[in-house]
Amino acid sequence: MLRLAIAGDLHGQWDALDAELMQRLAPDALLVVGDLADGDVRLPRRLRELTLPVACVLGNHDAAKDASGRTLSLMEQALGPLHCGWSLRLLEPPGLAVVGGRPGSPGGGFHLSAAVKAHWGDLSIFESAERIAAAALQAPPELPLVLLAHSGPSGLGSAANDPCGRDWKRPACDWGDQDLQEAIVRIRRHRAVPLVVFGHMHHRLRHGAGERRSLHQDRQGTVYLNAACVPRHLDDADGAPLRHFSWVEMDSDGTVSLAAQRWYRADGAIERDDLLLCSPALPC
Repeated sequence: MLRLAIAGDLHGQWDALDAELMQRLAPDALLVVGDLADGDVRLPRRLRELTLPVACVLGNHDAAKDASGRTLSLMEQALGPLHCGWSLRLLEPPGLAVVGGRPGSPGGGFHLSAAVKAHWGDLSIFESAERIAAAALQAPPELPLVLLAHSGPSGLGSAANDPCGRDWKRPACDWGDQDLQEAIVRIRRHRAVPLVVFGHMHHRLRHGAGERRSLHQDRQGTVYLNAACVPRHLDDADGAPLRHFSWVEMDSDGTVSLAAQRWYRADGAIERDDLLLCSPALPC
């Protein structure tokens, strides 16, 4: 059984309590979906100080409005081997293959910002999809595969409250990444894709329209999980701090047996547990 903690869009919200919770909860790995700190390299350096396995992909806000690509370069350097955009990161232990999607993605089909072009180069939607698929096919076939992206793939629905639905402008539409969807099609010709984790599209919808649907499972069994609970730091009615992590448990064959959105207290107790998926074999 693999236990994965997923940190949604951080936007600077990572502190000593988050690090302490990782020690208390002891997940097998931490996955971070990007939008770390608007170009502040201190936060990725804190992630590198963690003692558990970590994989991360950079988001569109990590360029900090610097079109030159220099800020993205500094953020990637600060993350070092943790960053897996367009590449494979093997976490052994616990025995997990993580492949990053297109870094710096703003969603909306396929768009490369000036910063992304300056730092990583210009490429087409199919070249991006091939990079992701090629990285996935380098993974040992016996290891469960997780795709870690900033924006999720297209194809998960076009309503405002769908996992990648546009909620800030009418009409609502599918705001997912088309290259990630194409990569999943290519990977499936050779192996299963049990889990796709992403953020970018915040759970709380604009204009007081409620909450986003954060989990989707397709006919092939792939689970898509949006982890972008923003803000992910809150206080309860008594002023005690709460921290949000998405939580996933995978069987040894890669099947997702549990997925939840959880708020934790400082001692590791679960304050709120929004169960999204649970195998009949588990006492959920």
